[in-house]
This record gives sequence, structure tokens and C-alpha cells, in this order.
Amino acid sequence: MSAIQGTGPEAEEGAAAHQEPLRPVGQWFEDMPFGRAHLLAAVALFGAFVIESWEQLALVYVAGDLSSAFSIDEAQVGWALSAVALGMIPGSLVWGPVSDRIGRRGVCLWSLAVYGVIALASTLSPNFTVLMVTRFLSGIALAGIYTVTFPYFLELLPSRLRGRAAVYLSIGWPIGVLLAVGVTQLLGGLGWHVVALTSGLAGIWVFAIRAWVPESPYWLAERGRHAEAAAVLRGLGMDVPEGTVFAVAGQEGAAKRARAGQPLDLFRGRLLRITVLMLMVNFAFNWGYWGLQTWLPTLLQDKGLSMSASLGFVALSAVFMIPGYVSASLLTGRFGRKKVFLPYVALAAVSGVAFAYADNLTQMYVANFALSFFCLGAWGVWNTWNGEFYPTPLRATGYAWATAAQLGATSLAPSVVGYLLAQATGFSSTILFVMGFLAVALLCSVPLPETEGKDLE
Repeated sequence: MSAIQGTGPEAEEGAAAHQEPLRPVGQWFEDMPFGRAHLLAAVALFGAFVIESWEQLALVYVAGDLSSAFSIDEAQVGWALSAVALGMIPGSLVWGPVSDRIGRRGVCLWSLAVYGVIALASTLSPNFTVLMVTRFLSGIALAGIYTVTFPYFLELLPSRLRGRAAVYLSIGWPIGVLLAVGVTQLLGGLGWHVVALTSGLAGIWVFAIRAWVPESPYWLAERGRHAEAAAVLRGLGMDVPEGTVFAVAGQEGAAKRARAGQPLDLFRGRLLRITVLMLMVNFAFNWGYWGLQTWLPTLLQDKGLSMSASLGFVALSAVFMIPGYVSASLLTGRFGRKKVFLPYVALAAVSGVAFAYADNLTQMYVANFALSFFCLGAWGVWNTWNGEFYPTPLRATGYAWATAAQLGATSLAPSVVGYLLAQATGFSSTILFVMGFLAVALLCSVPLPETEGKDLE
């Protein structure tokens, strides 16, 4: 990797002030302590991830009331549940490049604020068509913070803790699941619109992000804003001298900044192979997870459980996700991303097959809890690994395409599985079909490069 000096008056001042070679931003993170500023940023972005999980799952658990309120069948309910994810696909493809151009922080703030307004408006939907439109629009808005959360967090963390801390951020997903189950149990009797109203109020969390999360110093340095990058690094605990100019790899000055966030660059040179494999893993892995989770309460009711017992089953499964994340966090810093991700995905698929052929309730519990443990532990590693493949000018754009692939699966899986259920496809056959996608994700992830211990570019 070549290092070049920035341009302009600030660069000249920095060059005069320092005789040693310029250091890239990533080197300042190698010895960085983990302090209060990191913790506050973690809390703020953790809350955002909880909101993302909540939004995608809350209405799943009041699907029956949604069906009654608008007189729609299971297939239409599936589309209603998928509407947010459908909106997030074009939303992510827009917000990602925007983040590489205007910054991570601004995208998070605007995205979450607009989402809150539209989610509140959805509660007033007079018919199914308006509900679909407002949920689609809320998905477009929410896609910004959904896309940026992980790459943003990675760009604020000490290098040695990047993998471990980012996996812990993933625990926001099961927390969101538990909140969705709990709130729907408490408020679901009042109707779907009350649950949707709670979703809209989550937009208030934008104030926490504004107060606690600084702009990425990687992004600031890439844009030539060296003084601001240095100020952020000082806030994160590093003694960065005034007038410091950071080495920036690749093209120089305005030409480089003009190429930030260019999607076609993901498919050029060494990034082409990574991008194709990354997209396949994201689509297949998310299908394997989402295709089951969306319809899990219905599948459990087909096995004889009541709705209340099914939701309790889902809640316990979410609890078992948390030790899965914790174990993956401890292991990824020691063994690397790939050596943890591959066996976790394989064990998740084996657990899914055992769940499909469980003969009694005890076997179902054990198999599904193992599936939750390994599948979500793998997700925690993947969220980190996926964010480390690309250089700073393309990091959010690459993650945007990853998000779009995930959301494509999220959008299609509920409808396809709903169709299978409508055709009276059996419990075991449906789950085996879904688990086949985990096998595809496993195979496609094998050639991807290890990133543990490497500085972000």
C-alpha cells in the first residue's frame, strides 16, 4: 500500500511540523485504549441495531390482527411483512454511496429521523395499499442507518478489539427480537397500529446518536479534513499533535474524493471476486435465517403449539442467540473471522436439519436453540468480516450492496415460504429447503480473505 501526502495549506503545515513519515489513520488505532467515548458510541449504535431488529419483526408477531384488520390472506400478510425490507433494498443502494460521500454520521441522523416520521404515519393507514406504501417508504429511510451502523462502528474501534466489539454490537438483534415479542404480548391486544406507533417513537433515538457518536476519522482523513480527523482521534483517547496530516492510500486529492462511493469500483480488479462471493453469502445466509424466523410461530403452531407457546419458544430462541454472539466474539479475536464463521454456519445447518426431524417438543427445543446459538454467532462474525473487505472510500458502498443482497432474501423468503405453507408443504420439507441456503453460504465464504489483525484501509 502506498502512502501519499495530502494537498493544500493544511498538508504543507503538517509536513513542516513533522519530519517522520506520515502515518495512516489506521495506525493510530493499533495502540488506542478503549474508553468512555467508545462505550457511548457503542451504546448509541447498539440502540440503532435494536431498532432495526424491532422494525423488521414487530408486525410478524401481530400478523393475525393485521390479517383481520385489512381482510387479507397469508400471502398478502407476507408482502406486508416484507414491505420494509423491500424499501430498504433501493434505500441501502442509495444511502451507502451517500455515506461514502457526505459521511457516516449525517446519514445515521437523517435516516433515523425520517424513518420515525414515516413509521408514525403508517399507523394512520386506512387500507392495505396505504400501509404497504408507508412501510415501503419507512424501509427506504431506515436503510441508511441499517447500512452504515457496522462499518461506522468498525471505524471507531481500536484495531485489537474491532472483531470482538463489533460482534457484541450484533447482540442488539436478539434484544430487538425480545422487545418485539414482549411489546406485542403487552400491547398486541390493542391492535397492530399500537405496535407500529411504538416503532415510530424509536426515531427519538437519533438524539443519542447525535450526542455520542463522532464522525469517522477514516472518512474525514480520506476527504482531506485532517484537523477534524485528528480532533476525533483525540476524543477517542489518542495524543495526536496539532497540524497532523495523515497518509492516504491510492489516488490523490480531488480525483480520489470524486471516486468515493462509486458502485462500479466494487466490480473492478481484486474487488470483483470478493464482491461476487460476498453478495452470494449475504443472500444465501439471510435466506437461511429469515426464511425460518418469519414463519417460525406459524410452523410451531402446525406442530401443535398455541400462539402464546410459540412466541415463548421464539423468545427463548432469542435468549440463546446471546451466548452464541458472546462465544463468537471471544473466538474471532483469537482464531480469526473465517475459522469461526465456517464451523458456526456448518453447525447451524446441522441443527436446522435436527429441528426439521425432531420427534418431540424437547428435541425441537434443543435443536432450535442450537440453531439460534450457531446461526447468530456466525452472523456476529459476518457483520464484522463483511465490513472489513473494502477500503474507506468504498466501505459503506460495499456494505450497502451486502445489505441489499440480505434484504433481497429477506423480501423473498417470507413470500416463498408462505407459498410453500399455502401449498401444504410439510414442516420438515419446508425447513430443509430453508437450511439448504446455509450450505450455499458456507461454500461461498470459503474463498474469502481473512481480515483479522489487519488495519482498515
